[in-house]
Amino acid sequence: MNVFKLLKRGIVDENPIFVQLLALCPLLAITTSGLNALTMGLATTAVLICACAVISVLRKAFASEIRIPAFIVIVASFVTIVGLVLEAYAPPAVNDALGIYIPLITVNCIIFARLESFASKNKVFHSIVDALGMGLGLTLGFVTIGIIREFLGAGSVFGIELLQHPSTHVLIMILSPGAFFTLGIVIMVRKYIRTKIKERQK
Repeated sequence: MNVFKLLKRGIVDENPIFVQLLALCPLLAITTSGLNALTMGLATTAVLICACAVISVLRKAFASEIRIPAFIVIVASFVTIVGLVLEAYAPPAVNDALGIYIPLITVNCIIFARLESFASKNKVFHSIVDALGMGLGLTLGFVTIGIIREFLGAGSVFGIELLQHPSTHVLIMILSPGAFFTLGIVIMVRKYIRTKIKERQK
């Protein structure tokens, strides 16, 4: 199994945000800034990698009747650890912004999709690589949307003020509708670029 292809699948070909349209609930809520988006993406990636590694190791130990409850317990354990680390080291403003969305990683559809479809059927190394690719793809999606929304809505990027005058800020971009607008535009641009690349290859 090609490691590069596994990474590329998660980051580009089957990107959780731009292709599969998963994790839209945290996308709407936490991508009001690049820093919030990056923190949420990395937290989800850490949980995904750890959970996939453990499930892959124990994949033959679970009876089919308890598979899903076992997955939930393992994911929830890593979410608790990540939550405690963020409370200890993340800036208070980021912690407040992420709020309930860190515990909700436990039921994140992308995590259970990878556990069920890949980690429970493949060896540890490939499961970790697959989880890393999907996690990076998720983080890329969050950060892309977060940077665009923060820049247009608040005139800053990662908290660094670039457009100081309030008249240049499009306030709807830091509200939930702004996330939908941004996501739609990014998906449209991505599809257009990929179509042009395929046309040139032909």
